[in-house]
Amino acid sequence: MANTGIKDTAHPVEAAAVMRLLPARPRLLALGEPTHGEDTLLDVRNGLFQQLVEEEGYRTIAIESDCLLGLVVDDYVTSGTGTLDEVMARGFSHGWGAYPGNRELVRWMRAHNERVHRDGRPASDRLRFAGFDGPLEITGAAGPRQALTALHGYLAARVDADLLPCTAETLDRLLGADDRWTEPAAMTDPARSAGRSAEARELRLLADDLVSLLDEQTPHLLAATSRDDWDRASLYGRTATGLLTYHYWMADSSPARMNRLLGVRDRMMAENLLALAGRGPALVHAQNSHLQRAKSTMRMWQGPVEWWSAGALVSARLGEEYAFFATALGTIRHQGVDTPPPDTVEGLLYGLPEDRSVVDASRLAAALGDPRPAPRVSPWFGYASLDPGHLAAIDGLVFVKDVPDRR
Repeated sequence: MANTGIKDTAHPVEAAAVMRLLPARPRLLALGEPTHGEDTLLDVRNGLFQQLVEEEGYRTIAIESDCLLGLVVDDYVTSGTGTLDEVMARGFSHGWGAYPGNRELVRWMRAHNERVHRDGRPASDRLRFAGFDGPLEITGAAGPRQALTALHGYLAARVDADLLPCTAETLDRLLGADDRWTEPAAMTDPARSAGRSAEARELRLLADDLVSLLDEQTPHLLAATSRDDWDRASLYGRTATGLLTYHYWMADSSPARMNRLLGVRDRMMAENLLALAGRGPALVHAQNSHLQRAKSTMRMWQGPVEWWSAGALVSARLGEEYAFFATALGTIRHQGVDTPPPDTVEGLLYGLPEDRSVVDASRLAAALGDPRPAPRVSPWFGYASLDPGHLAAIDGLVFVKDVPDRR
């Protein structure tokens, strides 16, 4: 297949080039990645975020990390709480705190906010950090204690005690030992999960009541506290109800179990992103499959599963205010991913002269014509190749030719 016409679809990876491909500035600009752990991709993200801050008024970045741990990072970048070393150790899930690219992001955000404070600029000019994943790892989920007790504590300090559905002591008794929620064997053995115990069922009702009370008392709470405090309490509420739902499906033994678990996770992500969208424009960074509009699929030990990703859920709500740029790679040689075959999309893009490009997805699709090239088959499970059939569902494509060889 010839490369004719494809060169004209590519531009430098710059905020201005991204915005030219969109009808208007989106509230959520999602940048996907096809693999985790490569600092080249984090460098691309960091550079784009800095330009979005300086040229387009973006003030928030959200990454695929624990939303509660992300509060530690946000406290540091906004007010200098803790040290950089402490924040990188305690503020990220999935091991993301060990990556130099994430450390550089946090360092730059803190330095920016120090300049904002020094120059006497308004607080709205401060940069904010958010994790938008639930407190979930591949091996299991956190217990709901932190989120539930924090939400209860926020309400107990500000509303009449008679309005609360329970006491802190009742929550503590129902939660029990934390390790009953984090039992590693529950990921593959539903019988080991506490998610459908009598205590868990009661906690789900109480969590719903606490969230309802938070919503009902919003005018009073906003007058009695700051918007940031109310937003944080709302995050605790979303997380508590999401975790209890996740644990409920951990205890399920039906064929729908994994579909529901993956769906609940991305629904939690979507709720966090929609809350951030209400605060102002944000850059979102995560694996392509969490941000795409097409239905996500995966093959697991019990067979294929499918679910709607966070991006699909958010796009359905925000329309053109959500934009998604997927990322694809040429080579990751230290993982055995060599030069892509020339008859794949990655292979055609590999012929571009630039090392990094923003590609107009609609013009690329037109240049490729029909039938579309076959998807690239990656020899390494950790790289998710671009599906040519999904080009119509993305707003743009970032292509990086080569990841530096770490061998």
